[in-house]
Amino acid sequence: MKKAGFFSAVRKELEPLRRKLLVHPVYTEVNSVERLRRFMEVHVYAVWDFMSLAKRLQRDLTCVELPWVPPRSPEAARFVNEVILAEESDLGPDGKPRSHLELYLEAMEEVEAKSGRFRDFLKVLREGAKPGVALDSVSVPGFLATFVTETLRCAQKATTTEVAATFLFGREDVIPEMFERFLKEWEGGEQAVPRFAYYLRRHIELDAETHGPLAERLLVEVAGEDEKEWRLAAQSARDAMEQRIDLWDGVLDLMD
Repeated sequence: MKKAGFFSAVRKELEPLRRKLLVHPVYTEVNSVERLRRFMEVHVYAVWDFMSLAKRLQRDLTCVELPWVPPRSPEAARFVNEVILAEESDLGPDGKPRSHLELYLEAMEEVEAKSGRFRDFLKVLREGAKPGVALDSVSVPGFLATFVTETLRCAQKATTTEVAATFLFGREDVIPEMFERFLKEWEGGEQAVPRFAYYLRRHIELDAETHGPLAERLLVEVAGEDEKEWRLAAQSARDAMEQRIDLWDGVLDLMD
């Protein structure tokens, strides 16, 4: 089977799970500023752990060691570097550079969501603690600790193909539609949450128009025509989507 055939088969296999993720009730339940605060206090960890997936791909597909040597695939290297540029040093609404995590934290402050626990988590990480220890130190809910732990396990221990599949199907492919669903709850009222709306719209724009299609091409390139690699890709993608559904389930419980 050719690369395109393998990809089409995996996407078809994952479609029921993708639909389940995109019709999750969490999108309609985050319908007030108070509920948005509770959502953001959990979701900020998913904004953060995304970068470990991106950085793993950067490590595998570009050269970050000395002495530098040219990457094997300039196309793959360009894609990864574009993602890192946008996620780690995008331009905010004021035209000044900052990471998407920083944009998110600013959006949290705007609606008076509590960011102290997450900032403490980052502080413990910077001091050299392992992620599990840092999560324990701030007593995050169990469902959230599981989500972050699984993301980091993938970033640290999975194959390049598995990481690329998680990156595509668990993040870049579904984020535009997920975020569109959140924005629908704020139609006519985005002025109440302008920084949050900016964050969502920026991701919709980047992922739908650029990062999503490029992430698809990246997965096709790294998996090639190897059936075993595509089986690994499908399982990794399925795991990532199920983990996101579990995360949304946990967030929904917090809405009660």
